[in-house]
Amino acid sequence: SVLDKLTESELFTVAVEGAIGGNAYQHSRVNQWTNNVVEQCLSQLSKLGKPFKYIVTCIIMQKNGAGLQTACSCFWDNTTDGSCTVRWENKSMYCIVSVFGLAI
Repeated sequence: SVLDKLTESELFTVAVEGAIGGNAYQHSRVNQWTNNVVEQCLSQLSKLGKPFKYIVTCIIMQKNGAGLQTACSCFWDNTTDGSCTVRWENKSMYCIVSVFGLAI
């Protein structure tokens, strides 16, 4: 795979835990958390030194029994580009991080 799913999955999980940690869901902090997660992911990805441009998305949703469905689509070259999605959760929220790596 173009994106090493194991390495990137661990990297994204560490970024989410670093940004959100053991916090309980607070609507007033969601914007800050999503920005922190995205910035930490991009920072760590850039340190890998791979020849990619990255797109990172982050969704944080309170656990309240509501459903959530998302979809992403790209027109790309399967031999050079890739994606990885990680779901993280604690007792009060879900965090879904999707990353697209596009070869330069």
